[in-house]
Amino acid sequence: MGLLGSRFDEHTRSGERRSPAISRFLTRQGPLRGVALRSCLALAIAGSAAGAAGEHPWNDRSLPASARARMALDRMTDEEKLSLVHGVIAAPWGGRSKPIGAVGSAGYVAGVPRLGIPALQETDAELGVANPGDIRRGDTATAMPSDLALAATWDLAVARRQGEAVGAEARAKGFNVLLGGAANLIRDPRGGRNFEYFSEDPLLTGLMAGAVIDGAQSRHIISTVKHYALNAQETDRVVLDARVDPAEARESDLFAFEIAIERGRPGSVMCAYNQLNGTYSCENDWLLNQVLKGDWRYPGFVMSDWGAVHSTVRSALAGLDQESGEQLDTQNFFADGLPQAITKGEVPPARLDDMARRILTSIFACGLIDDQGSSEAPDLAASDQTALTVEREGAVLLRNQGLLPLSAETRKLVVIGAHADRGVPSGGGSSQVVPRGGMAFKQPIGKNRAMIFDPAPPLESIRRQFPRAHVDYDDGSIPERAAEAAAGADAVILFVDQWKTETADAPNLALPDGQDRLVETVARANPRTAVVLETGGPVLMPWLNETAAVLEAWYPGQQGGEAIAEILSGAVNPSGRLPVTFPQSETQLPHPKIQGDPNGAPTGPVGRGGHYGAIFTAVYDEGAAVGYKWFFERGERPLFPFGFGLSYTAFGLDSLAVRVNGGAATATVNVRNSGDRTGAATPQFYVAGPEGSNIPLRLAGWSRVDLKPGENRQVTVFIDPRLLATFDETSRRWRIKRGAYLLTAGFDADRRELRTSFSLDSMDLPP
Repeated sequence: MGLLGSRFDEHTRSGERRSPAISRFLTRQGPLRGVALRSCLALAIAGSAAGAAGEHPWNDRSLPASARARMALDRMTDEEKLSLVHGVIAAPWGGRSKPIGAVGSAGYVAGVPRLGIPALQETDAELGVANPGDIRRGDTATAMPSDLALAATWDLAVARRQGEAVGAEARAKGFNVLLGGAANLIRDPRGGRNFEYFSEDPLLTGLMAGAVIDGAQSRHIISTVKHYALNAQETDRVVLDARVDPAEARESDLFAFEIAIERGRPGSVMCAYNQLNGTYSCENDWLLNQVLKGDWRYPGFVMSDWGAVHSTVRSALAGLDQESGEQLDTQNFFADGLPQAITKGEVPPARLDDMARRILTSIFACGLIDDQGSSEAPDLAASDQTALTVEREGAVLLRNQGLLPLSAETRKLVVIGAHADRGVPSGGGSSQVVPRGGMAFKQPIGKNRAMIFDPAPPLESIRRQFPRAHVDYDDGSIPERAAEAAAGADAVILFVDQWKTETADAPNLALPDGQDRLVETVARANPRTAVVLETGGPVLMPWLNETAAVLEAWYPGQQGGEAIAEILSGAVNPSGRLPVTFPQSETQLPHPKIQGDPNGAPTGPVGRGGHYGAIFTAVYDEGAAVGYKWFFERGERPLFPFGFGLSYTAFGLDSLAVRVNGGAATATVNVRNSGDRTGAATPQFYVAGPEGSNIPLRLAGWSRVDLKPGENRQVTVFIDPRLLATFDETSRRWRIKRGAYLLTAGFDADRRELRTSFSLDSMDLPP
């Protein structure tokens, strides 16, 4: 772990064991625009005035979190230690009522009242505070845009603000653990949970996830980072064995987690459902003990995903510290099995102490004890503003043939499709938020499923943005009728959507329900058609060249209608950049078809003995070549490349330079706004290694900068030396190969117009 933002005091010197270059990278990659880090660790080790400890000396805030944890642990009985290492679903389940003392949501872990140790009240909160099954009757929360929208901002300060907002709302509702911080890479654009993930690149994913986690934990709350690891698809997720070369996993998916943990210092890591290279994630010694707790020296605790535990002894010895939602496992492995395993000598008592100590350390480090009973009301207006900002910055303009922004003098507009008169869609599953103001609309999707629309109708906002225009609406259910309505309009704004949800991957990348035909029919009737995509990831666009504009709005959250309308009118200049590649066809993907049974796999306990039945193997032989790297290595041109995004102004780059000091490299470039509107540019730096280095192309950094017309500014990026290295699994360290490295700069992974080279000597980076 690096030095910056460290939360756990026993590891404050672990950064000295990192290379100085990596420590400098962590320092220089701090949140943008002057936002200061206020980590759990800063509170835990710097402390405040020592409180009166009384009979509980561990309540002294001036003490390090690790010391407080050890003091409390020494006073615990074995039964009390065991109570910390397993939790239940915090809702009525299996004929039983909600656990006494539980706020009501995903999970509940009993505390130790005798010692003042609070219960863990756990809520899903990737995109806002969830309320599954309306367990907290009528309780609502701010529905944030999807993580894809957040990642498309490339703005770490905004990511941290979102974490702060969600953390504050959760804390006010009585929760102290957020089950957020998804750091999985998008390996397949059809993935059902891609809207919860950030990107296909480990640097972008790790930094954005880390910023969200850091913001959440600044509210005296534990955040997780999940789903560790290789939870890249929903199809067969509980019976999936993800096969990938360990070294290539370290350079891709695990690198994203490594960066997120360094930046965010999450109190907990959630292990995934799937197997990794033949072993379930939650009993995978290599994943948990060797990499996470060994190489990365992670001091917090590992919790399972709900229903992801399959053993007692194997899981405990492999590094699982807490079994979550035990009703979803085939048996209560820790509550019932762990005491027996300790008695039989299969699990040493010291392992139970380690489990409890890690949980206690996170409780103290993140201020859960010190902040008990506080009920500061969250600033909901600020939450709304954050949701609005994310969508304003995260919507990506993909095509514009001079149509946008629409003129204020527009007299006749037609809005079509996707229930734009009622709201905007959101993704399904455990991250589903009941938005403030209530659900705008609920559209049934198959058996026991429904797409939820947040109360942000774009039609209403468009009418406000164009007060002089007559704005009609057609639901798009009959393409010919919609085309007739569109024919005489000055412009058409056509909304299309794609629903994604946990437990199911999209069958393909086509827009569902005949919407491609709708776009083609309307665009033929009126070429001045702007298509607004409300999707959970990339889609195919067979109609692209027939349209005048395309705006990717993702799942835009409860302020999304306003943000979309502002972009259409030009009140906001679009600045989003794609965090994921849009392919021309599925044949361009590493796996043209989703691996596994298209009907899915069991999602709850079946059978006995801790197993779900047959294991399906998914081979990720693309290794570290995820997303744009796959396209680059094969010379394939996508529909839209990673990092792509248009603006209403124009930007240029010049004077690319790089400075090297040992294994550290610093890149600079001048960026200028050559257009006539203020806008945000995001110059991106990519690196390629010498022959034999196995580094064909990697994102090395970026800088988002606001520029006025004619303004020119130099931006500087410090390159993490691990991006200049490959991982050697035998020696368990990163190695830089001697030779000439190519640095390019541009505005997406394809458009890298500036280049320069620099040389590095062979070097092993310290572990």
